[in-house]
Amino acid sequence: MRNKSRNKSVDTSLNLAGKEYMNNIEQARFNMIEQQIRPWGVLNLDILDLLKVVKREEYVPPALRELAFFDMEIPLGHDESMLTPKMEARILQELSIKKTDNVLEVGTGSGYLTALLATLAKYVYSVDIVAELSTQAGAKLIAHNIQNVSLQTGNAASGWAQHAPYDVIILTGSVPFLPDEFRQQMAIGGRLFAVVGDSPAMHAQRITRVSAAQWLSQDLFETDIKPLRHAVQPERFVF
Repeated sequence: MRNKSRNKSVDTSLNLAGKEYMNNIEQARFNMIEQQIRPWGVLNLDILDLLKVVKREEYVPPALRELAFFDMEIPLGHDESMLTPKMEARILQELSIKKTDNVLEVGTGSGYLTALLATLAKYVYSVDIVAELSTQAGAKLIAHNIQNVSLQTGNAASGWAQHAPYDVIILTGSVPFLPDEFRQQMAIGGRLFAVVGDSPAMHAQRITRVSAAQWLSQDLFETDIKPLRHAVQPERFVF
């Protein structure tokens, strides 16, 4: 009887500790949304609700999980990092992703943005130049039963024609200029998000293809993010 009482006491303590941990996690998620994401102009309720459902901490490297809700780029190894939470949310809002959209994501990274995109879109083609990151992201997506995603390893810094045209294209690293291949791989009505320029003077842009030969480009906000690996460089004058 004494052992049974002791075991019951241990189980109760573990349950209470687990509930406290979950409460802390949800409070941190709430603070992230209310203190970082909303103030940065992300007011779309569907996006805000999605951030509560797709658990960011489960895509962060285990050793850095306590940083999951911080306003910072979390390192992933291989000189790569996750975008900040507010940047991820802003990208989703700016692109107005629909359930009929086929998406190209250049830079899979942790797989978190991939998971968000897959929840919103019809299908996501995500390409990363680092095979280990693709493998790790794939395992996380499978664990969360996200199936409408194709992960591939390769250099998509100048586009990825294999499944074009795309309704949505997202570059998760900055480029000094946008290669024309990306514009040509957009469907009519398609939207593209890219951060263009050189540090520290970069601009987030949304480009919409309005016809076979016409694109509309809009500067959204100033920012500064890590460059896309093997991004095409313009010719520069040397003095």
